[in-house]
Amino acid sequence: MAIARRTTAQAPWLQYVPKLFTVLRDGYGLRDLRQDLIAGLTVAVVALPLAMALAIASGAAPEKGLHTAIVAGFLISFLGGSRVQVGGPTAAFIPVVFVVIERFGYGGMILCTLLSGLILIAAGLLRLGVLMRYMPQPVITGFTAGIAVSIFTSQVKDLFGLSIEKLPGAFVPKWQAYAAHMDSINPASVAMALGCLAVIIGVRRWRPLWPGFLIAVVLGSLASVLLADASFAHSAPTIGSVFGAIPAALPDFEFPHIPFERTGEMLPAALTMAFLGGVESLLSAVVADGMTGGRHRSNGELVAQGVANCASALFGGLPATGAIARTATNIRAGARSPVAGMAHALFLLLFMLVAAPLMAYVPLAALAAVLVVVAWNMSEIEQFKHLLRGHWGDRLVLLVTFGLTVAFDLTVAIEVGVVLAAFLFMHRMSEVVSVSNVSEGQDELSDTDDGEEPDQRDRLPPGVAAFRISGPLFFAVANRLDEVLDQFPVPPKVFILRLRLVPMIDASGAYALRQFLSRCARHGTQVILSGVQPQPHALLISQGLGDEPNLLGMADGFDTALEWAAQAVAAGDKARA
Repeated sequence: MAIARRTTAQAPWLQYVPKLFTVLRDGYGLRDLRQDLIAGLTVAVVALPLAMALAIASGAAPEKGLHTAIVAGFLISFLGGSRVQVGGPTAAFIPVVFVVIERFGYGGMILCTLLSGLILIAAGLLRLGVLMRYMPQPVITGFTAGIAVSIFTSQVKDLFGLSIEKLPGAFVPKWQAYAAHMDSINPASVAMALGCLAVIIGVRRWRPLWPGFLIAVVLGSLASVLLADASFAHSAPTIGSVFGAIPAALPDFEFPHIPFERTGEMLPAALTMAFLGGVESLLSAVVADGMTGGRHRSNGELVAQGVANCASALFGGLPATGAIARTATNIRAGARSPVAGMAHALFLLLFMLVAAPLMAYVPLAALAAVLVVVAWNMSEIEQFKHLLRGHWGDRLVLLVTFGLTVAFDLTVAIEVGVVLAAFLFMHRMSEVVSVSNVSEGQDELSDTDDGEEPDQRDRLPPGVAAFRISGPLFFAVANRLDEVLDQFPVPPKVFILRLRLVPMIDASGAYALRQFLSRCARHGTQVILSGVQPQPHALLISQGLGDEPNLLGMADGFDTALEWAAQAVAAGDKARA
C-alpha cells in the first residue's frame, strides 16, 4: 500500500515522555483542573462496583480489585502515553486470572502479574507498540466475544445462588457443575439479580448519564439491609458473608517471594496477560484518540502499563490495563488531561477509606448482574454480525478464535487465530497477484500510473483533498489511514480517497475505513471513494459502510469524484452564506 505522507524526525526518547508532562508544559489552568476532577469523580463512581465485581469473578477478594484500580489506575494515567486513558482491572483478564489462581494459587497470580509487567516494559523499550496494532480484527472480535461468554458462564453461580464449594475453571466442567447443583437455586439471589438487571437497563434507557452500575448495587445493598429479617433476603449471600469485612486501607508494599523454579511453568500465562494488557490498552488509546482527535504514544503507553502491573503485583493486586468503557466515560465527562485518571484513583481510595464497612452489605447477585451487562457489552454483537457477512476466511478466523477461547484456552485461541489469519492472507495474496503486459493497454491512466499526474493538484477545487491507496488494504497496513488527516492543519471540506489500485480489502481494512469515515465526520469532512473495485465494493456494502452519513458515494472514476466534490463544496458554501 502506498499512501503519500510526510514524516517528521523525532528524538527516540520523546515517545516515552508521559502525556501528563506534555499537558503541563503546554499550559494547565484551574478550569482544566476543575473539569478533570469532575471527570475523575464520575469515572470513580462507575469503577467502584466494577472493580469489586471483576475481582470476585477472577477468584480473588473484592478489595483486590479496588487496590488494583487505585495503584495501577494512578500509575497508568501518571506515566501513560495517552491523554485521557483510564486504567484498572478489566473483564478481559477474568478467565486467565481465574485459571492461574486455580492452578498456582494467589501467590502464583502475583508472580504472573509481575512477569507480565516486565514483559510489557520490554515490549515498549523494544518499540513493539506498533506491531501490537497489527492484530487482525476477526481475531480481536473472536477472543473478545469468547471472553464475554466466559464471563457470563462464571457468573451463573452467583446469579442463581448455587451452593458450589469450588467452581471449576474450564468451560464444560463449569456447566456440568451447574447442572449438578440446580436443585440448590436460591430465590433471593435470583430476585436480587433480576432486580439489579432491570435497574441497570432502565437507567441506561431513560437516564443514560446516571451511574447505572452504582445505583443498582446501592439499591440491592439497601434491599439486603432493610429486609434482613426476611428469610429470602437473609439467605442472599453478600460480600461480608462470603469474604468478610473489606479493610479500609491499602495493603502494605511487599516484595513477593519469587519461585524462580516455577517461572517457566507460569511464563505462558504471563505472556497471555502481557498480550491482553498491551492489546487492550492500545485499543483503548485508539478509541480515545478517535473521540478526542489526539494521538497517543504507543511505546510509552506499554512502558506505563508494565510499570503499573509491576506495582499492582507488589501491592498484592491484579493485572491491569486501559479500560475502554471507563476511558469513554472519562472523555464524555469532559476530561482534559491525565489528571482525571489520577483523580479517579484518588477518589476510589477515598471511597474505600470512608465506605469500606458498608461494602460488606453488597449482594454477590448484584455484582453478578453488573458483570452480565459488562459481558453483553464486550460481546460486540454488531461487529460479530458484520464479520459473519464478510469473506469466508474472516468468518473462519472469527469462529475458530471464538470457539477456542470459550472451550479451551485464550492463549491457544490467539495463537491459532493469528496463524490461521496469516495463512489465509497469503492465500488471498496469491489469488490477486497477476502478471500482464502493459503494452496491451492500461486502465485509466490517472489511476494506474505509478506517479501523480501533473495536473491533479490544479484540478482539485479549493477545500478538496485527494489521496491514492495502492495495494491491498489488509490488517497489517489498515492503521495507516489514521495518519492521513493529520497532515492537514485545517481539515478539508471534501476528501477523495482513490481506490482504483486496491484489489482487495479485508475486514480489518473495512473497519479502518469505518473509523476513518467517523473521524472525518467529527471534523465536518465529507468523503468520496473513487474507483472502488468489485471485491472491495461488495465487502464495503456488506459491512454497511455505504450507509455512513458523511460518505457522498462511490464514484466510478476520478473525474466523477471531482464533479461531486465541487458540487458538495458549492452547496456547503451556499448553506453557510
